[in-house]
Amino acid sequence: MATLFRENGIDAERINYFNQPFTEQSLRKLIMKLGLSPFEILRKGEAQAKELGLNADTPPGDIIKYIVQYPALLQRPIVEVGDRAIMARPAEKALTIVSGS
Repeated sequence: MATLFRENGIDAERINYFNQPFTEQSLRKLIMKLGLSPFEILRKGEAQAKELGLNADTPPGDIIKYIVQYPALLQRPIVEVGDRAIMARPAEKALTIVSGS
């Protein structure tokens, strides 16, 4: 992602959410910006998600609490610009939000 931004002349701040973890409130705000459900931002293939039995029937509030507790459960990368955010998979999707498209 950093290379893609650099190649396109975009200055960005990278936040490592393992070092600067989300609070429930900040994660809820990000989810709203993404326009996705908590289940949609969950890394379903993670061993921790399987151990916790997280699935589409898990209450959204519970998924949020688990993502806050176990940050590896969050899909990434996510690019946030102002009041919008996008799941940048593939990475080129990040350019759409940065360019305002």
